[in-house]
Amino acid sequence: MLCIKQKAITPPPLHHFSTHKLPLLRPLKQTMKQTHNSVFLSFLLLTISLHFPPQANASRSSNFTDQLALLEFKQAVTYDPDGVLTSWNSSLHFCNWAGVTCSPKRRVTSLILQGYNLQGTLSPHLGNLSFVRSIQLMYNSFRGGIPPQFGNLRRLRTLNLTYNPLGGAIPTNLTRCSLLRDLRIAAAGLVGKIPDEIGLLSNLEVIKIGTNDLTGPIPASIGNLSRLQIFSVAYNHLEGQIPDTVARLSSISQFVVGVNRLNGTIPLSLYNLSSMTILTLVYNQFGGRIPHDIGFTLPNLLFYGNSLNWMFGPIPSSFCNASKLRDMNMNQNSLSGRVPDCLGSLPNLVYFNAAANNLGTNSSGDLEFVTGLSNCSMLQELGVGMNNLGGSLPDSVANLSARLDQFDVSINLIRGEIPRGLENLIGLNKFDLSENSFTGRIPSYFGGFQNLQGLWMQGNQLSGEIPSSLGNLSQLNRLDISDNMLEGVVPLSLGSCRQLNLLDVSANKLTGKLPAEVFRLSSLSIGLNLSRNEFIGSIPNEIGNLTNVEALDLSHNFLTGEIPDTIGNFKSLKTLYLQQNSLSGSVPLALASLKAMESLDLSLNNFSGGIPPGLQDVQTMKYLNLSFNNLRGEVPTKGIFANVSGTFLMGNPMLCNGVSELHFPYCPTKARSSQKRAATVKLIMIIVLVSTFSFISILGLLLHYKSRRSKKKTCDEDSALSHFVRISYKDLCKATNGFSAENLIGSGGFGTIYKGVIEQIETPVAIKVLKIQDKRAHKSLLAECNALKNIRHRNLVRILTYCSSLDRQGNDFKALIFELMPNGSLEEWLHSDRNLSLTQRLNIAVDVASGLHYLHDLCENTIVHCDLKPSNVLLDADMVARVGDFGLAKILSTGTAGSSSQRKSSTIGIKGTIGYAPPEYGMGVALSKDGDVYSYGVLLLEMFTGRRPTNEMFKDGVNICDFVKATLPDAILSILDPSMFVPSLGPRSRGVVGRNAMEVGTHGLEIEGMTLTESARDCLVSVLEIAVSCSTELPRERMKMADVVRKLTSIRDVFVASTSIRRQPNPERG
Repeated sequence: MLCIKQKAITPPPLHHFSTHKLPLLRPLKQTMKQTHNSVFLSFLLLTISLHFPPQANASRSSNFTDQLALLEFKQAVTYDPDGVLTSWNSSLHFCNWAGVTCSPKRRVTSLILQGYNLQGTLSPHLGNLSFVRSIQLMYNSFRGGIPPQFGNLRRLRTLNLTYNPLGGAIPTNLTRCSLLRDLRIAAAGLVGKIPDEIGLLSNLEVIKIGTNDLTGPIPASIGNLSRLQIFSVAYNHLEGQIPDTVARLSSISQFVVGVNRLNGTIPLSLYNLSSMTILTLVYNQFGGRIPHDIGFTLPNLLFYGNSLNWMFGPIPSSFCNASKLRDMNMNQNSLSGRVPDCLGSLPNLVYFNAAANNLGTNSSGDLEFVTGLSNCSMLQELGVGMNNLGGSLPDSVANLSARLDQFDVSINLIRGEIPRGLENLIGLNKFDLSENSFTGRIPSYFGGFQNLQGLWMQGNQLSGEIPSSLGNLSQLNRLDISDNMLEGVVPLSLGSCRQLNLLDVSANKLTGKLPAEVFRLSSLSIGLNLSRNEFIGSIPNEIGNLTNVEALDLSHNFLTGEIPDTIGNFKSLKTLYLQQNSLSGSVPLALASLKAMESLDLSLNNFSGGIPPGLQDVQTMKYLNLSFNNLRGEVPTKGIFANVSGTFLMGNPMLCNGVSELHFPYCPTKARSSQKRAATVKLIMIIVLVSTFSFISILGLLLHYKSRRSKKKTCDEDSALSHFVRISYKDLCKATNGFSAENLIGSGGFGTIYKGVIEQIETPVAIKVLKIQDKRAHKSLLAECNALKNIRHRNLVRILTYCSSLDRQGNDFKALIFELMPNGSLEEWLHSDRNLSLTQRLNIAVDVASGLHYLHDLCENTIVHCDLKPSNVLLDADMVARVGDFGLAKILSTGTAGSSSQRKSSTIGIKGTIGYAPPEYGMGVALSKDGDVYSYGVLLLEMFTGRRPTNEMFKDGVNICDFVKATLPDAILSILDPSMFVPSLGPRSRGVVGRNAMEVGTHGLEIEGMTLTESARDCLVSVLEIAVSCSTELPRERMKMADVVRKLTSIRDVFVASTSIRRQPNPERG
């Protein structure tokens, strides 16, 4: 902003005005025009000039300047809800007006009007208050910017305009206020840059201009502010590096620059400012290590916030020398090593958060620091979740501070039982043990945590019953103990948790009836999940009490009976999952009254009757699955029923009409009914004759081919296919236009794949016709059916049905019918002119890993795929990846599923595809989960380099893993697939490059003329490191799929967050 030199607005002298009507003041020039008063005014002027000496006249003139400036300020105020300015009138001297303070000589020295919600603009006439030292107008609603005339206030020491929607830039003229000590304009909507001239304000002690929209760098000139004690610019869009000139801030106490776009390494000189008490660097793009001697160079440190950056290396043990430390926040970086054991020497430590790093080595000593923390009697928050901490929780947790209210060790590698000593932590408010390997029972003493509001223990190996003492937790609002091995019934005492808004006990082995007491908890609002257990009986009528719940999941149980009509009370319900039970009766009409419903799944039950027409009027519905029931009658055609991709009605052969894309038959009319009755006798006769002839023919054919089939083969096939409903050869022939070339979409070693629409299924399908003359094809059929018949996962291709029949020539015909994946295979996307963005590749990587994790660790029997490669990864309409082609899959022996070296499987000769199969398979080693992990690692490498493992460049002992490993971490640009940086218009994509990308700093990288962001580079390095770790030569050194899913999900989420709207952590807390 240009420095505009403005002349002070000086009104005419006091004796030129009528003193009893200040608002109507007129200059002398106007009055002189009234000629009939000219003689009188001349006499009045002479009298006043003789009566008052010249100095007195000047003083009165200056006082009037202040008065006029205040009146102009009042005039610019358009709204005064508290009437604070009503005293500003001629009945009082302006020095007595509210908010005004004057000197003994009646000059205004301060204007303080704080928190009156005044609206209007700041009058430039305030620039005439030449003796003012303090202007404090915070917590109002002034707009229109800061007047440049404020630069005339040469005596100004304090300017506080915080929390006003002023807008505009910081006037450069303010730097003329050379005596200014305290400048606070936070949360004022300021834009533009911090003026370089700010370094001229050599008396400044406080700068607080956070929570604005300031851009550009931190000026190097701040190094001239030797008296500066507080520098707070958090929550802006500042860029560049912290200038080295901060080394001259010898008086600095608080340095707060969190939540900006600053980058680079933090100057070492900043860590040498021994007067520093608060250092907040959170949510920027800082990299590098924390100095090893930070505790010695910053001995007075109280708060250290360095979260959400790219810091690496260990947490320095020298922190323990900063004995005044209260708050340490370093979460969401890449810190490694052990947490220092000496933290217990910090007697004032209140908060310690180092979550989402790489701390620990999965060893027994990783948690020894907990013992030291028992000396921190002030400790309230301990967060070390999402790391690599191993071992077991030490008994010394019993000695942690009774004030501890947040304890998070989630998503680590901690094993063993939950220690007894935790019962001493009676102050716990939030307790997270989720996603570890805890075993044993849930301690009953948890019921003594009277302040507990959140308890998370999902994803462990806990067993036994749910303790009834949890019902004593009167403040509990979130309880998640899903995905364990808990047994028994849900204790009735949970009905006493009147504050509960989320209850999740899914994926356990719970039995008995659904507890009516839980359904009486009207406080449940986020969700109730009782799915994937062994509950029996009917859904209690008390379900209607859940009037505020948004998600209810009772699926995958053994529930019977009808859905109670009281379900219509769910006015807030968005998700209702009741699939895979034995529920019967009609679909309740009350479901149509749930106007907030988005997802409804009643599939795989025994519902009968018609579809309530009112469901088509639920405008919010996005997903409806009523498949595989006994529904009949007309299908509605509006609303969700017009959305073919979101409606699933297969397996209900008595349904009719609906939109044409669903391919249901027409409903019979009354006129046709009489004709049908007349033809019934003829039809029965024809059916009897045809059936008899068909029976004899089929019997003959069966006898003819019986000699060509072994008894074992028949039994195996029946077992594998008994789960599916059979489709006839005629149906498939019709669906594929006689297996025409137009319907052919691919072929493989064991079969040919066609697309088509089968009337019984309604939606487009993929039909895999097996080459029955190849003996391996039959084994492939059995392997695929055995693997897929009892599993269902969003990232696995599902078999819909099958066909085992004779073709027109009387030859054996076998086919499997799958969901059609409209976006084809990953192979087609990686090696064609189409492109996948980085975000899409990350999503696909997580999807495939999730599917394998389910096969390896979450199925009743461990399943290994044995042939993972890009052509076997299919993409649905939303670009969600599904693992397919289980033709080589093997179900491992349950008793040996935990040990890759001792697993047994019934194997055939083929063990995967060259380039993707692990090296140990070539040496006769048994199939294992580790083999799939190797294939997954190669798949990852191919996804992000664009190179097949069979590329000609990989020879002479060099493979794709060695090729990538040699470039980590600094030379990866040379091997990345450039097509992932071409903007994609496909689903689930987000751009990561651009010449003006928001997050690009001075460390941006160039790929073929485009800028690769630092966040993308870090993400790719992390992904490739995982890929290399998965594809190592020794099986025991490969990662587990559960760990792959966890790490890849975190990498993806951090990257997506870095390219989205920035989160808003507290810059004072880090």
